[in-house]
Amino acid sequence: MSSEADRRIVVTGATGNVGTSVVRLLSEDPEVGSVLGLARRTPDLSPPKTDWAAVDLTSEQADLAGLFAGAHAVIHLAWAFQPTHDPATTWRTNVLGGIRVFDAVAEARVPVLVHASSVGAYSPGPKDHPVDESWPTHGWPDAAYCREKAYLERALDTFDRAHPRVRVVRMRPAFLFKRESASEQRRIFGGRFLPGPLVRPELLPFLPDIPGLRVQALHTDDAARAYQLAVKADVRGSFNLAADPPVDAEVLGLLLGARPVRLPRTAARSAIAAAWGLRLLPASPHLFDAVLRLPLMDCTRARTELGWRPEHSAPDVLEEFLMGLQRGEGAPTEPLRGRKVG
Repeated sequence: MSSEADRRIVVTGATGNVGTSVVRLLSEDPEVGSVLGLARRTPDLSPPKTDWAAVDLTSEQADLAGLFAGAHAVIHLAWAFQPTHDPATTWRTNVLGGIRVFDAVAEARVPVLVHASSVGAYSPGPKDHPVDESWPTHGWPDAAYCREKAYLERALDTFDRAHPRVRVVRMRPAFLFKRESASEQRRIFGGRFLPGPLVRPELLPFLPDIPGLRVQALHTDDAARAYQLAVKADVRGSFNLAADPPVDAEVLGLLLGARPVRLPRTAARSAIAAAWGLRLLPASPHLFDAVLRLPLMDCTRARTELGWRPEHSAPDVLEEFLMGLQRGEGAPTEPLRGRKVG
C-alpha cells in the first residue's frame, strides 16, 4: 500500500457529474497525496492537491500510460451520452476509449482500477425485488448506452484474467443526480431548449404512470463516496449503488403533488420515438425501452464490504435535482455549465 504522501489518484472524466464530486472528495482526503483530473477541456476549478490535464482518450497521440505512471489508482469515469443518432461515435469514445484506459493501466503498472459501470449494464430483471451483483450483465441490446456498458464488463473480465495483480473494482450505480448536474442532464436527455422553469409541480396536470417505470436514483456525492472508499479498501469486484425507495409514479406523485394517470407503454414510446426521430429529443426510445427493463439492485455488498450508505434518500435527490433544473444550476466546467432556458 502506498504511503499517504505518495498516493496519487488519476480521474478520467473529471469535469462531469460524477467526476467533479469524486475529485472534490479525494482532494479533501488526508490519505490522498495528489489528484490528477483528466478531461477534454480543463475547468476553472482549483481543488486542493489537484492538477488538470486536457486529454482526448480516443486519441492515439494521448500518452495515457505516461499520465498514469506512478499512480496508486485510476478512476475511470469518462463517458459520452451523445450523439444518440450516431452510436458509432459513442462506441469509439466509450468502448474504445475505455479499452485504451485499461491497457494504459496495465502498461503503467497501476495497482488499482476503479471503473464506472452502471445499472444499465444489467440484463432485464425484476421490478418487485432487488438483485445482487451476480445478475447477468448483458445489457439491453437495442440501447447503445447499455451495449457499451455491457461490452466494457466483458473487456474487464478479460483484463481481470490477464492482470490478476491489478485490483479491479466495478461500480454499478443507479441514475445519478445532483443540483449542479441539472443543466447538463437537461441538455443530454431533454434537449438544449427544454425550459427548466416549466418543470414545476403546479404546472403538471397529471403524472404519466407507465407500466415498468420503476427505477432507482442516487445522489452523485453518495456515489462519489463509494469510489473514494473503493480506492482505499482492499476490495475487488462489483458493487451496486442506489438509494431507497425505488422511484415510481406513486413516489413521484407524492413528490410533485400530481395525480398519477395510467399511460400505455406504446403511447409513451411512440411519443418519444417521434420526438427523437425529429431530433427534438436527445433521449432515444431505445434507452426508454431499456429503462423499463432494468432490475432493481440490492446494495448489501457495498454496505458490508465498503461500509457505504447513502446520505440522501431518492426523493431528496430528485427534489434537489428539480430545483436545480428550474434555476438552471451548473458548475464551472464545460459539461456542467449552467443555463436557464425559459
